Amino acid sequence: MTPFRVALLLAVLCGVAAWQVSVIPESMMQMTVGPVLAPGVIVAALSAFAVLYGISAWRGRQADDSLAPDQSPLPGAHIRMLSLLGGGVAFIALVIPLGFVIPGTLCGMGVARAFDAPLNLQSALVCTAIASTFWFVFAQLLGVGLGPALPWLI
Repeated sequence: MTPFRVALLLAVLCGVAAWQVSVIPESMMQMTVGPVLAPGVIVAALSAFAVLYGISAWRGRQADDSLAPDQSPLPGAHIRMLSLLGGGVAFIALVIPLGFVIPGTLCGMGVARAFDAPLNLQSALVCTAIASTFWFVFAQLLGVGLGPALPWLI
């Protein structure tokens, strides 16, 4: 994949992120800083970097190391990429019907698999602990509306 195609892919991902930020509901409380500010600033900064990278790639200033003669992809690169994308898609598709923890665990396991971690009980337990901790910190301590950890525990 050429650097310019990577820049286009980054721009598409920034577009999806901007769409996701735009659907964040406004807080019911009157506050100076709402729930959209931090994600909006992050998406705006990442979008600016993607545009700058795209301009630089279009001008031919970004090197494509994959074309170097001594470079080749590791075996199973496509499976690792599909694991990474599959984890993200599983989270997006399942977070509303299954709560936060189960999709967060599946997403974490997809990311772990993308980095060649085995899919076993240890990976599931670690990813469950991370997803549960994130839900507890953001939903319970900080009051961010992530929904239930598990929908049947309401």
